Amino acid sequence: MPALLAELLEQPVREFAANEIVIGQGNNTGLLYFLIEGSVEVTKDKVSVTRTNEPGAVFGDLSVLLGVPHTAEVRALEVSRFHVVADPIAFLESHPSVNLHLCRLLARRLDGVNRYLVDLKHQFEGHDHLGMVDGMIDLLMHRHPRERVKSRRSDQSGSELAD
Repeated sequence: MPALLAELLEQPVREFAANEIVIGQGNNTGLLYFLIEGSVEVTKDKVSVTRTNEPGAVFGDLSVLLGVPHTAEVRALEVSRFHVVADPIAFLESHPSVNLHLCRLLARRLDGVNRYLVDLKHQFEGHDHLGMVDGMIDLLMHRHPRERVKSRRSDQSGSELAD
């Protein structure tokens, strides 16, 4: 992890007090936060999702990559310091090792969700109400999202879907 944090040395550092909100669910900061030291709790809809004190842990990634408001709240459990990246897309494009770190992190999260859904399916096999699990597994494993692309011609209205 020291190599990752070395890549972030030029990024500003922000300190949060114990119980201070780092990222508010539903806010749209456009920032990426990399934990340097401290401890945080992540909650979604007031349900605790995880706690971590791992240097290099990344927060705000889904919001930045998907262009949506933050999907969870991050709260400092103790005094915590973060490198804050103000232009995350440009930063990730110019720092392949940080980009790879984020890809691996997202892959681990997705793998955990896949394992959970498969385990859930095995536990409740034969129950009709779990057809949704099949759909979710299929979505996670095979479907790629379609992006909306704006038309380049000024005389066309609307947008086209790109595969």
